[in-house]
Amino acid sequence: MRYTLRQLEVFLAVARHQSVSLASSELAMSQSAVSGALGDLEGQFEMTLFDRIGRRLQLSTFGAALRPQAEALLAQALELERAFVQQDVPGVLRVGATLTIGNHVVAPLIARFASENPRAQVQLDVANTAEIARKVENFEIDVGLIEGELAHPEMSVQAFGGDELTVFCAPSHSLARKRSLNDSDLKHADWIVREPGSGTRQTFDRAMHGILGELRLRLELQHTEAIKSAVAEGLGVGCLSCIAVAEEVKRGQLIACKVPGRDFRRQFYSVLHKKKHRSASLERWLALCQQHAAMRSLA
Repeated sequence: MRYTLRQLEVFLAVARHQSVSLASSELAMSQSAVSGALGDLEGQFEMTLFDRIGRRLQLSTFGAALRPQAEALLAQALELERAFVQQDVPGVLRVGATLTIGNHVVAPLIARFASENPRAQVQLDVANTAEIARKVENFEIDVGLIEGELAHPEMSVQAFGGDELTVFCAPSHSLARKRSLNDSDLKHADWIVREPGSGTRQTFDRAMHGILGELRLRLELQHTEAIKSAVAEGLGVGCLSCIAVAEEVKRGQLIACKVPGRDFRRQFYSVLHKKKHRSASLERWLALCQQHAAMRSLA
């Protein structure tokens, strides 16, 4: 064999970071050793894996085409190594989740996964839909759980439950006294919403079709708690998942507003790279997600 697994590790680390120095830190190697391993790999096959742009390394067309195969091969090699050492293959599962799922949905899944696989480890990364999708594409995480719709030729996307947004305001807000809101109410309100790139924002924009350009978006915030706090202070009207505001509505700190004629329903999705190696841990996790979807559909 004319290449080593260490060379593949170097290639993939540099691909993730687009930097020899950052790759060397991740692998605990010197920068010269990383550069040497990468150079040897390219030289052995007379190929160019990266285009050098200043100090940054960008995958060449050929390197980008090889990357998924290298990721899958290295993942299988690591899984085999764990099996040799541990006598089984629990593995480490890297899960990415969007904010609503990460804060309100994923904990029971992790608890059940841990109870059924006590030697397995779950690492959770919480970000918006666009960032989670980017990390799945870049093989930084094994699987993503997202709230937004995603169309990507290299991604496998599967629904695993539904959700619905709700419009809400402070008890002192003028809209709190209305039985339902019409389009005129929506257009004259000050809105405090999630940032572009989030699944919640995607659903909000779709629900407001026809009047979206007329809405007054006062604040765009990345965190649900910040949005709830701003709305509670009377700065405007918010729109988040029902499960994200359920406790505040129950306590009367926020008022849920009815908006007939606007569809705020959405799906949750699991997403992974089509060429991602499906380890035993990943297969178990995906099965749990489907069981969760089945239970939600019966509820």
